[in-house]
Amino acid sequence: MLGFKPFTINLKGNLLQYDKPVVMGIINVTPDSFYCGSRFEEKESVVRCVEEMIAEGVDWIDLGAYSSRPGAEEVPVNEEIDRLAMGMEAIRSVSKNIPVSIDTFRSEVAKTAVTQLNADIINDISGGNLDNRMYETVAALKVPYILMHMRGTPTTMSGMNRYQDVTAEVLAELSEKIERLSLLGINDVIIDPGFGFAKNIEQNYTLLRNLKLFNIFDRPLLVGVSRKSMIYRPLGITPEESLNGTTVINTISLLSGAAILRVHDVKAAVEAVNIVNLTYRT
Repeated sequence: MLGFKPFTINLKGNLLQYDKPVVMGIINVTPDSFYCGSRFEEKESVVRCVEEMIAEGVDWIDLGAYSSRPGAEEVPVNEEIDRLAMGMEAIRSVSKNIPVSIDTFRSEVAKTAVTQLNADIINDISGGNLDNRMYETVAALKVPYILMHMRGTPTTMSGMNRYQDVTAEVLAELSEKIERLSLLGINDVIIDPGFGFAKNIEQNYTLLRNLKLFNIFDRPLLVGVSRKSMIYRPLGITPEESLNGTTVINTISLLSGAAILRVHDVKAAVEAVNIVNLTYRT
């Protein structure tokens, strides 16, 4: 596939090989995530969602219990863990084997999710900025780590988007963190440029235009733009109307080397992967 490089990842001692891009389905066990279609507060609704995602061809599931949208309420650690426990119980009742990443920036939550809830991957929106114990925790857990670029916190990030060169600065900040992670023995690092996090709309599209440059890290590249404001605001629509725009950006990302698409809409993303593969496979 054009731009895509097959990758391997170690999940609890099992080395998995991926020969085409991975589709990661989003499940939020929260009452306040920005897109209502991803919010689930009851086990039964999570079960139905997981069953549907698996039927549509999902590869991984990303489970979050703390909304990162601007203005979201703070969630106590115990409540975040309780929400994740419900979500993981629901997921594992449907599939014992599907890889699950946990969307958290707290090392305590990460540790509990892996050691007690049977999660596989840690997805940290803060890239270690919000918890200085996260890197050493992930190193001890020996799980893959999704390193996302963000400045500030979900509350303050919108005011921290001053860049001379957004692409160069995001690359530089990620590079410094990859080196720190490598020194701790964390080799399974997935790169996420952090679309929408401390970037305005113009900066998001600059990153998208330059996405191929992120392949310099020789790490799997994750793109998470599903139904975000970079789509619906310039088009004058709502998150609920943003599936078509999401698919367009996902396709651009696949052509630029994206290895993982983090999405609310699994069927559309799987179809995008398959069509790009049919067109450009060698």
